[in-house]
Amino acid sequence: MNTLGRFYQLDPLTDPRWQAFVSSQRRSSVFHSVPWLKALHRTYGFVPEVFTSSPAGSDLHDGVVFCRVTSWLTGARLVSLPCSDHCEPLTAASEGMSLLSDELADSISRDELRYIEIRPLDYVFKDSTPWRPAESHVLHTLDLSPALPALFENFHASSTQRKIRRAERSGLGYTQGRSGELLSQFYGLLLLTRRRHGIPPQPRLWFENLIDCFGDALTIRVASHEGRPVASILTLRHKNQLVYKYGCADQSYFSLGGIHLLFWHTIQEAKREGALSMDLGRSEATHTGLITFKDRWGATRQPLTYFRLSSLPLAHRYYNGVRPTWGQRWAGRAISQLPDWIVNPLGRVLYRHFV
Repeated sequence: MNTLGRFYQLDPLTDPRWQAFVSSQRRSSVFHSVPWLKALHRTYGFVPEVFTSSPAGSDLHDGVVFCRVTSWLTGARLVSLPCSDHCEPLTAASEGMSLLSDELADSISRDELRYIEIRPLDYVFKDSTPWRPAESHVLHTLDLSPALPALFENFHASSTQRKIRRAERSGLGYTQGRSGELLSQFYGLLLLTRRRHGIPPQPRLWFENLIDCFGDALTIRVASHEGRPVASILTLRHKNQLVYKYGCADQSYFSLGGIHLLFWHTIQEAKREGALSMDLGRSEATHTGLITFKDRWGATRQPLTYFRLSSLPLAHRYYNGVRPTWGQRWAGRAISQLPDWIVNPLGRVLYRHFV
């Protein structure tokens, strides 16, 4: 175990205390878990590190997990956590985070880091701290404690209830599991969706590693029409919460309501398995269509702000802020036109640098 001033560093992939600590924390999420960290490390080479005030040989009382990202393209940095919607600092008091912030600030120049980023869910930084807002998103969470009829009645009548009923009448097929065939169906739809949005797809290896690391805590659900996959979602289970992480669909079959059918099946299954809530994931603050879609499931929305600690002037801090740069807009248009044999390797390369 290494030390950072008054704090200790541990490897969450090899230190059994971390997963035990995460399991005991009410505020922990799937993104703190060892399976998630292991998949990040296997796929992208990101090295996870936990900073804690608890010395070696003692039970953990707090912990903030980061991944060390080393990139020749976007610079070295600590991120909590890459590819993750949120990652709450698991500290008992604001004083602990304040002390850690002082230590981390010293490490920026010592380790030649471009910045340190944290993605808290509920943690609020005081105005006096050196952390500054970097990106703004919206997070939706669906309370699953009401009975199924009450949940259904809380869905938007025309945009959600009606589409679920239409999907059920249309006789869409429904399959779930973790097989290679289901992964191929999901990934094919993901390629269509990411191309439509002008965004490179995550590498297939990422999803293979998620399946291997999470096992039966991961489920792929596919809706099909006449044997053709038309919509798919991937969910993860953490304690008593179900997490909707990825969704994709064939635009040609939107009218059949495949995504709505999958969400409704997922909610029903989550209820049967005792889940108390469903994390519907983050949406960019400017993505009003996606925010509205999640609102209409009766989910509660909350602001989700990422913070950065940096020695650079404010104007030089952000390479992936809220407003897309000219280069990003150009890249989005190019991706929508490029063939799969170029787009797929592009995704494998870029996700190591832009997280």
